[in-house]
Amino acid sequence: MRIGVDGYNLALPAGTGVASYGRALCRAITAIGGEIDLIYGIAMRPETPAPMRETLFYSRLGEQLSLGQKPKMTLRRRALRAAMLPTVRKAVEVPISGKVIVGDMVERVPPARRIFSRSGLFEASVHYFRRYGKAMRIEVPEPPAIMHWTYPVPVEMVGARNVYTLHDIVPLVMPYASLEDKAYYKAMLQWLVDNASGLCTVSEASRHDISGMFGMAADRIDNLYQAADLGEHPVMPAGDDLRLWLDRLFDLELGGYFLFAGAIEPKKNVGRLIEAYLQSGVETPLVIVGREGWRAEPELRLLRGGNGAQLKGAARIRRIDYLPRAQLLRLMRGARAMLFPSLYEGFGLPVLEAMALGTPVLTSNISSLPEVTGEAAMHVAPYDVDAMARAIVAMDGDSALRQRLSALGLSQSQRFSKERFEERVALFYEKLLK
Repeated sequence: MRIGVDGYNLALPAGTGVASYGRALCRAITAIGGEIDLIYGIAMRPETPAPMRETLFYSRLGEQLSLGQKPKMTLRRRALRAAMLPTVRKAVEVPISGKVIVGDMVERVPPARRIFSRSGLFEASVHYFRRYGKAMRIEVPEPPAIMHWTYPVPVEMVGARNVYTLHDIVPLVMPYASLEDKAYYKAMLQWLVDNASGLCTVSEASRHDISGMFGMAADRIDNLYQAADLGEHPVMPAGDDLRLWLDRLFDLELGGYFLFAGAIEPKKNVGRLIEAYLQSGVETPLVIVGREGWRAEPELRLLRGGNGAQLKGAARIRRIDYLPRAQLLRLMRGARAMLFPSLYEGFGLPVLEAMALGTPVLTSNISSLPEVTGEAAMHVAPYDVDAMARAIVAMDGDSALRQRLSALGLSQSQRFSKERFEERVALFYEKLLK
């Protein structure tokens, strides 16, 4: 069984939750005996000799010429002009010679049978959809049986069963909390709902929201959940090794800090978290790891102080823009607790990872988060700053509570083990191929 997987988010140098999903999906496909074809939007010309195509692919990936940074203008213009033509696009194969030292690039290019790329594929597909109201078609030799797009993109592969993962529909249920063009987004999702061979999502909460928004039966979309698969990142053992690592790299004590990990944007609720933390008056530092996203400034206003004056307690809040995943997991393991009061999550991978590492979790009582954490987390209303402050005080001062949540979290995380994810993926693909 050959499965295509897109590199739309895998290509990002900083990674995203969807990129983690893509890597976990690739590992699951391999585990169930499948072979993988990867499809990227990296600038690539068919007339380039094959050995040089491999070199240029990794070079451009290293230069971040992907979703996060636009290709050179000439290549970009060529791709966008081509998007206006109602023809099938041919992807260019990238040889896999074994001569390129992949190294850490394996995070962005998982082991695969074949790699293809089409210059500006994902950006061009948006322009194509806006003009024609349908997905752009792409062609590869001997297409895979299933093309699994890990994100809703208006692209379909000729000769394959095209399936799409819809993680959430934040732009439609929280339109004030995202920057997307809502009319385009709704129309594009409607096209996928009407035309895809299969749809899947990552939680029952998302399945309920998606089926309700588009008026379809819930059984038309499969819930595969996500996996707490930490195997590709060896985490330092607890105890003196982790204690020393935290002290040397971050000047932090083992179990002596709270952690938030995620983008600084409205739906992550960082502003209220900071307000609640300052209101709690706890001495335990709060470490915030995440890059500033859309409308980050209002979220960080309290941290930066008003009228030039720093608020009491703000000095105990530490900002870290970005960490490699391995370091983030170690920081997560060493935390007193993960604080994740998000306003909406399709799944909420950080809370699952924290539970799998034995770290207590404080999170929201809405969207998918109660579903993922079960009884293994402290839940708060994410709009209630007073309640959140009280919960932080309780989590800080009650070691028995933390020990109980740690044990429950380890057990709860097994519901989302990589083995269970592999089983769900296999059943989903078997159903598609019947």
